[in-house]
Amino acid sequence: MTDGRLVDRRIVVTGGATGVGAGAVGALARAGARVAAVHHSTPPPDSLRDVAAWWQCDLRDQNAVEELFAEAVGELGGLDVLVHCAGLWVPSTPDRLTEEDLDALLATNVKATVFTNQAAFTHLREGGGAIVNVGSCEAVTGNPIAASYAMTKGAVHAWTRSAARAWGRHGITVNTLAPAAETPGADRFREFLGPEAAARMDRGMSQSIVIGGRLGDPLEDIGPALVFLASSDAHFITGQV
Repeated sequence: MTDGRLVDRRIVVTGGATGVGAGAVGALARAGARVAAVHHSTPPPDSLRDVAAWWQCDLRDQNAVEELFAEAVGELGGLDVLVHCAGLWVPSTPDRLTEEDLDALLATNVKATVFTNQAAFTHLREGGGAIVNVGSCEAVTGNPIAASYAMTKGAVHAWTRSAARAWGRHGITVNTLAPAAETPGADRFREFLGPEAAARMDRGMSQSIVIGGRLGDPLEDIGPALVFLASSDAHFITGQV
């Protein structure tokens, strides 16, 4: 059953197999959208296989991204919205960040954002639409043990503002959602910290996160915000984090 808010909306979701992306696929489909979902190394879960058309793509490859959008948009019969959720969290400290680690995160979190947004723009420039990038609360607060992740997500925030100013004349809104969500990245964070430090972190969140005392659920907590930003109700919001 759908609630009808996004009926007739044709949406591409990247990073759709896990975390915020999986929540996006579920929430957008539940709102009535036609969804083309993209995954890379993690296959889509059985619960989402039938609610979207699926493609596999390495979004760090610009040619592959352009081919993906041509196929997916052809399948959907057009494009109204891109929800770009693909990204990767890895630990790194400012003093020990290596060139190899930096290049990997720049490609995964920044280049993939640019390439997917550009590909979406090609299909949206005539009729308008929306692009929603997923950033991170860590890009706002910083993270001393995930410096490269925070930095690259900060670049996503800055890119969003620039693209919004450039593409608004085409009727395209570009916004970023910066969630604090329970994802595989959060689990990797806990593993990196170790059991005792992870438990302290969770206790701290129970005090600092005033609604529920926990990280948000990708489907039920983050999904509705993505549905709103993908809807016509958000047509006068752009360049925001």
